[in-house]
Amino acid sequence: MKTKQFAVFILSALLMALLPINRAMSENLLPPQQAIQSASDQLQKRLQNPGFSRDFKQITQFVNEVIYPHTDFDRISALVLGKLWKTATPEERGRFKQEFQTLLVRTYSRAFIEFKEWSVRFLPMQMEPGATKVVVKTEVLQPGIQPVGVNYRMFLSNGQWKAYDILIEGVSLVTNYRTTFTNEVQAKGSLAAVIDGLAKRNAEALSAKS
Repeated sequence: MKTKQFAVFILSALLMALLPINRAMSENLLPPQQAIQSASDQLQKRLQNPGFSRDFKQITQFVNEVIYPHTDFDRISALVLGKLWKTATPEERGRFKQEFQTLLVRTYSRAFIEFKEWSVRFLPMQMEPGATKVVVKTEVLQPGIQPVGVNYRMFLSNGQWKAYDILIEGVSLVTNYRTTFTNEVQAKGSLAAVIDGLAKRNAEALSAKS
């Protein structure tokens, strides 16, 4: 699957996992599952506003505010760059994190606009006492097609559960992007050049009309 297509699909799946489930089911969720569920009410309120989807910049700002508390972009950025992170300068690390976060948020925001009749099912989950890392397993459902397995790798940070990777049918967002950026660095000759290109694409996407 191509990187862009994969990104849209994987982040669409993330959006669907944030859609509300019924209250009785929500009360039976474990803390990591509740962390995913907690953003649902905010998203649902905006989904009910037809005029909201007309302002893409407004959507990206809102989506960033909603998912940021539940996502560890520092860890994701380091994992995505892998060995490149170790040799990157502090400035390159900061720039990459900012631009990569923007990439994910705007891709996620586009999915936010385009989603259709999806729903989510949390699969049974067991946690050992004192666990600080878990995998939250879900299935994304859509009429007429087979359920799609969507798993969230999460860890406990200062009492809050945060996602640091998403797997669609076993394919990792982190691994997929790591391959993409490694190839781009090899092609362009430096991480700085790759970040510049990413910043340019982000700026063009955010300045374009919805």
